[in-house]
Amino acid sequence: MPGPGPLAGLTIVDLTRVLSGPYCTMLLADMGARVIKIEQPGRGDDTRAWGPPFVGQESAYFLSINRNKESVTLDFKAAEGRRVLNQLISTADALVENFRPGVMSRLGLDYAALKDRHPRLVCCSISGFGQDGPRRNHAGYDAVIQAEGGLMSVTGDADGRAYRVGVAVTDMVAGLLAAQGIVLGLFARERTGRGQHVDISMLDGVISLLSYHASIYLTTGAESHRVGNRHATIAPYDTFRAADGELFLAVGNDDQFRRFCTAAGLQQLAEEQRFSTNPLRVANEALLKEIIEPVMRTRTRDEWIRTLGDAGVPCGAVRSVSEALSDPQVSARRMIEAVEHAVLGSMKVLGTPIKLSDTPAAVRTAPPTLGQHTDKVLAELGLSGADITALRTRAIV
Repeated sequence: MPGPGPLAGLTIVDLTRVLSGPYCTMLLADMGARVIKIEQPGRGDDTRAWGPPFVGQESAYFLSINRNKESVTLDFKAAEGRRVLNQLISTADALVENFRPGVMSRLGLDYAALKDRHPRLVCCSISGFGQDGPRRNHAGYDAVIQAEGGLMSVTGDADGRAYRVGVAVTDMVAGLLAAQGIVLGLFARERTGRGQHVDISMLDGVISLLSYHASIYLTTGAESHRVGNRHATIAPYDTFRAADGELFLAVGNDDQFRRFCTAAGLQQLAEEQRFSTNPLRVANEALLKEIIEPVMRTRTRDEWIRTLGDAGVPCGAVRSVSEALSDPQVSARRMIEAVEHAVLGSMKVLGTPIKLSDTPAAVRTAPPTLGQHTDKVLAELGLSGADITALRTRAIV
């Protein structure tokens, strides 16, 4: 049996849906927190209907981000449901929501309304643009935030259209930041005895990812542009065609370049003045790639990975999802786990990427079916079977 995890004993009430919030609460649940996911009766999280593909009646999308949680169906927009939710909040350490700013205030469930009754409660709000500012009321969708946050402008071929990243990165970064913010709020509470409000904006998150692109603009006024898979400030750093597929070559410094040249049989390149330093290689990147490309086609990806790996030159095959998940290293790191689902039986889910030596995270339970834990959680609050039946009759749960 897995250990309790570093967040064991903490209870999180999860009002989130779709991706940013559920990703946040999954991370907290993996670390041992009890996460009680509140879902709309009869419908549940929007992603339960996102598909195909479905596994039986379960959405593969929903299954990807909701393990280790308990599902309670509750209509908290109704007064009766709100009373039940307030009972549940009184038992919680943190509350997480990702409604548009203003919704929680209208329901009397925002931090301002809760903090006096629950002074130790940490409340986290995740939204597209944040809880203040001129765009606070705008809806935030991942692709829109990637576009508005500048990320798309630097993603894609130099002479092609802007592209979004292939995963919903702004949602997931917001979830990562929210999990960090909640843990920070709980850590501060240990010192002060008080909870606080954590305000996470998807736009803030993607702006923070601009890193050196932002620094280039802020320090020089220069605009970054799309450069395909190559790097604007490092060369050679790009995809190359090997004999059996694509390979990414990432030469990060002059010493690595010399080692690459030796391993690839291109010793003469290392002696040429125009390729002798990284800034010169960047300036002559097109010519350098033209020389390297035909050599890279002479060996398979695996041959290059062995040869360059032995030489200490970073490189890797451009792999499909199935190839990546089949890597023995992924298995050794327990990044794929098996759990028992209430309906589907044994199923595989991703593992947790944070490895702690003394209090490790664990994948303990499968993603819940809709309302799987409603009766259990409400009974813990003191509601009788008759009370729960009456609420179900009125579609409150």
